[in-house]
Amino acid sequence: MSESIKGLVRSHMCTDITEALIDEKVTVMGWIQKRRDLGGVIFIDLRDRTGLLQIVIDQSTIGAEIFKKAERLRSEFVIALDGLVELRSDETINTNLKTGTIEVRAEHLRILSEAETPPFMIEENSLVKEDLRLKYRYLDLRRPDMQRNMILRSNVSKAYRDFLAGEGFVELETPMLTKSTPEGARDYLVPSRVHPGSFYALPQSPQIFKQLLMLSGFDKYYQIVKCFRDEDLRADRQPEFTQEDIEMSFVNEDDVIDVNERLLKHVFKETMNYDIPLPIKRITYDEAMNQYGSDKPDTRFDVKIVDLSDIVKTCGFKVFTAAVTSGGSVRAINAKGCGTYPRRQIDALGELAVTFGAKGMAWIAINEDGTYKSAITKFLTEDVVEAMVKRLDGKPGDLLLFSADKNEIVFNTLGNLRLEIGRREGLMDDSRFEFISVTDFPLYEYSAEQKRYVSMHHPFTMPNLDDLQYLESDPKRVRSEAYDIVLNGNEIGGGSIRIHQRDVQERMFKGLGFSDEEAYERFGFLLDAFKYGVPPHGGLAFGLDRVVMLMTQSKSIRDVIAFPKIKDASCPMTEAPGAVDEKQLKELSLSIDKINLD
Repeated sequence: MSESIKGLVRSHMCTDITEALIDEKVTVMGWIQKRRDLGGVIFIDLRDRTGLLQIVIDQSTIGAEIFKKAERLRSEFVIALDGLVELRSDETINTNLKTGTIEVRAEHLRILSEAETPPFMIEENSLVKEDLRLKYRYLDLRRPDMQRNMILRSNVSKAYRDFLAGEGFVELETPMLTKSTPEGARDYLVPSRVHPGSFYALPQSPQIFKQLLMLSGFDKYYQIVKCFRDEDLRADRQPEFTQEDIEMSFVNEDDVIDVNERLLKHVFKETMNYDIPLPIKRITYDEAMNQYGSDKPDTRFDVKIVDLSDIVKTCGFKVFTAAVTSGGSVRAINAKGCGTYPRRQIDALGELAVTFGAKGMAWIAINEDGTYKSAITKFLTEDVVEAMVKRLDGKPGDLLLFSADKNEIVFNTLGNLRLEIGRREGLMDDSRFEFISVTDFPLYEYSAEQKRYVSMHHPFTMPNLDDLQYLESDPKRVRSEAYDIVLNGNEIGGGSIRIHQRDVQERMFKGLGFSDEEAYERFGFLLDAFKYGVPPHGGLAFGLDRVVMLMTQSKSIRDVIAFPKIKDASCPMTEAPGAVDEKQLKELSLSIDKINLD
């Protein structure tokens, strides 16, 4: 039978008890991690979110009635007790615990809650399947490694707020129920009861509202905000996620990046005692693609893509020459020391290349005696081979991997092969934090699915003023004043200088294929606001979940979110989403088409 906490006040968390409290009386509460009955003496490992504390329940000192109660104790029972702090005997000291030199000899005991045997052990670094962990997430969150993740997340948010408050930012909230503006990912829609047939959308970001706050004169805004996107999930993506959001007035790109670099430095120092050297290195989007095949390059290892197009454009090898003459390129990477890979491993890399859009993968292995092993050298002159090897800094023992195709396929192929070599060769040290800023993104990207240009970031991004003349005539040429901050090959933050002139914003909408009527229907309130004086402004948002995932070296973003969704955007614990009854649907003027799920 469970007992009441009435009259008891916890004096210390478990690991707050130290040798300084020897012979003092303390009251502690928590869960039983482990119970050991030695006949007349019961040892309890008591757990709270700070760690473990050993409790001694001695029948000779606590009395028969309380000891009988202690014999009922099992793992995960919730208890409260008081007693005296003592030193452990030398032979029982546990150097692996913060409290390993002391214990509490219990005088009184209350069982606050009993527990059934849990479906898995509450222990560090559990190997239990994730679907079971997520079904019983409230138990999974008791595990010390999960609690450390959540506490770090809390500390990161606090450090973020402390820094921005010190910089004069104002914390303001923006609406969760807003208007659908379908440009980008799919919205989550919420039907309105009082406006039948109409829908709110959950925000994909607070973008428009934070721009309106700049128009309102707040100058510096921030918010830690939930955002929602109805898109396919990955290890680093959830349908609902948390942004650390910033917007500033009367600033240029350098001003925004400077504040955010100093913010990152403060957060990592305060929460992990890790010093980020500033300024963070910057490269342009074109440099990132040309060198790494990705706009979020992992710079922890020095394998770069090398352009060989000028060497091979007239080499006579049809695969290479055709790629160059059709406007594509021939590029390669040097996988240092991988020339000893057996043929089956090289073929596996070729098969991987095909999954990234390549038609195949050419390669040259340099033997230890300097000769070459390859299927393509017979199609090339010795001078061409030597020129390629020299440009790639090829040495005996190296493996040269080639891709010839349209640039986007070449970048995607070699960028991913580069990462695969990094993983295979252990070149990615997760304990290192390598930051890089990527600037000068294209304003538009072409969507083959929609057969039109779409915003690479969002439709409120300022075009580079030098390229504004090409906005209508050559949109693919237009750069933007957009920037991302990348950590270990993961985009952790992105932002831009925003359009603050109504005529430029209207030109941007037209470039995206919106008629004046469509633009006004979707964004009329913003265009109307632009009539009343808009300061130049810009901002950036960090993905809190992704940042903490990288800080904790977690493999999935789900390990740093208290109650995450799985890949199909459902919750195994609550079984959301679920059906609702006909009365609720009727109130919302909705009906459901019956779907055959068989």
